[in-house]
Amino acid sequence: RTLLPGSSNICERPGRRKKPPVVILAGGKGTRLAPYTSILPKPLMPIGDRAILEIVIDQLATQRFRDITLCVGYLSHLIRSVLDHRIRDGMRIRYVQEEAALGTAGPLHLVEDLDDTFIVMNGDVLTTLDYRALVRRHRESGNALTIATYKRTSSIDYGVLHLDGALRSRVRRVTGYDEKPEVVSMVSMGVYVLEPRALSYVPAGVYFDFPTLVQALLAGGEQVGSYLYDGVWFDIGRQQDYELAVEAWIGGNGNGNGNGNGNGAHGRSNGSNGNGAHGRSNGSNGNGAGHASSAVGSALRPGQKTRTL
Repeated sequence: RTLLPGSSNICERPGRRKKPPVVILAGGKGTRLAPYTSILPKPLMPIGDRAILEIVIDQLATQRFRDITLCVGYLSHLIRSVLDHRIRDGMRIRYVQEEAALGTAGPLHLVEDLDDTFIVMNGDVLTTLDYRALVRRHRESGNALTIATYKRTSSIDYGVLHLDGALRSRVRRVTGYDEKPEVVSMVSMGVYVLEPRALSYVPAGVYFDFPTLVQALLAGGEQVGSYLYDGVWFDIGRQQDYELAVEAWIGGNGNGNGNGNGNGAHGRSNGSNGNGAHGRSNGSNGNGAGHASSAVGSALRPGQKTRTL
């Protein structure tokens, strides 16, 4: 483990609980962003003039989270090099090196001092989520694990038929027809708050992901909750959303112009090419009157619209 220079003596206000440590998962290869990630680890993909990981750490620092551990693996020397030149006063940044891929939950056994509430998040999350509010609602809920959650609408680009009769029959009766329907799903944002007892469900030294951890917790009778967020969130793991995030950051004018194949960056769009960058867009070219540009451009302002399920 490596400790970057900087004070670790963080002063907390009397009567307040210390801000929980944050574990950032930054060891993956980011294969969905190839070929870019053949030379850069995904958390170092640029958004404007900064890497995604730098933005994330700045956001955490602004919200007074000071104890950060990065789980690194693929091209980890590049991550260390970038952060060596981004020392912040009062920040304690440590590294845990994964010698083999351990998934999204497996590396937690390598992290020290997780003896109270802690945050785990992907290193490529670009959002205006208020992490303090997430932690507060988690603690109030009594959950072993709380998952930051987003309502995402996905469009199917075909007319979908509802059929009756035997599945293997070539000719079946049509009972309904939906033209390019939208499917609403509640998806994980890649941000989690955990209690130390959740670690007892994570086997040591083997590949183990968060979906498997959730199933193990539920099977063990533990309470798992969601925290619904309705602000800006980009899944940088997808190339389309990465490009939209870059456009929103550089634009910075709050107009949220989108384009592509009918999927907004977590907004709604209508029309053959209409994509709103976190807003609504209509028509064949879909200029969305969203607010992703200004929100992502500032990037350090936490969002407020949340509720716990």
